[in-house]
Amino acid sequence: MDLLRRPRRNRKNKVVRRWLADTDLRRSQLIYPVFIVEGKEQKQEIKSLPGQYRWSVDLLPQVCEQAQAAGVGGIALFPAIEETKKTEDAKEALNPDNLVCRALDTLKKVSPETMAICDLALDPFSSMGHDGLVKDGKILNDETVEMLAKMAVIYAQKGADIVAPSDMMDGRVLAIREELDDASFEDVQIISYSAKYASAFYGPFREALDSQPRFGDKRTYQLSPRNRREALLECELDEQEGADILMVKPALAYLDIIRELRNSSLLPIAAYNVSGEYAMIKAAANKGWLDEKQAIGEMLLSIRRAGADIIFTYFALSEFHTDF
Repeated sequence: MDLLRRPRRNRKNKVVRRWLADTDLRRSQLIYPVFIVEGKEQKQEIKSLPGQYRWSVDLLPQVCEQAQAAGVGGIALFPAIEETKKTEDAKEALNPDNLVCRALDTLKKVSPETMAICDLALDPFSSMGHDGLVKDGKILNDETVEMLAKMAVIYAQKGADIVAPSDMMDGRVLAIREELDDASFEDVQIISYSAKYASAFYGPFREALDSQPRFGDKRTYQLSPRNRREALLECELDEQEGADILMVKPALAYLDIIRELRNSSLLPIAAYNVSGEYAMIKAAANKGWLDEKQAIGEMLLSIRRAGADIIFTYFALSEFHTDF
């Protein structure tokens, strides 16, 4: 064949492929979500998330040590609150001695350099299981935002480096930013769950935290999987309100949104490789249907290639291949 261009020449061996790789993946770009529970010496297996656990605060130093040794970029805390502390008004969220606050105290004592990210939403603390306050079957926006802003200051006082509102209420980023600034926490960043979709891929996460809605669903505040422009609008608003980093969740089914956002915004982009995405690979690997280490690497590279700067993933401590 008389060919002037033979693209395969640029793939002929591993050295050349490494030269020409246009996407990289480093542990420092990964954030490890950690589930925390009350009690002592608790390491509770999560059946739908093989290899993941709920940790009591006294064992949190073990997790920090593993994360540091792996070189991951930070830890995101998610609390499994006892049923007896869940109320309709979610008042435990504003308790300065709640589970998250105690975890922050411990984390910052044993590993002050670890980036601590705190989720801001009411569903772990609410007996209704919704991300916002509920009245007469309706999710209240403004009253919820007021609580979230107060939560942000409480977590900042305990040492949180970043707060991450995941509730999808209107106007919450601006309220949180103003409340943090007024309390002299101008350096605390906001990772906003800007494009959070109503997704089936959250199932294992909700089992881990027992945070299923007690009625209805979350479609009045989370985005419809059918919509693209709405996601871009939400991201634009969060950027205008002072978000430091924009988040797309889930990642795999919404790679197009990550790419669109990367093309339209100069802000850093985060993506959440969610529990259902983790569980799918673990289940298939357990059956011997795929190479787990290669599948993890391909998946995380795809999220990076779409445009994500950082990835929240339960695979942050896992072994994976990226040198193909």
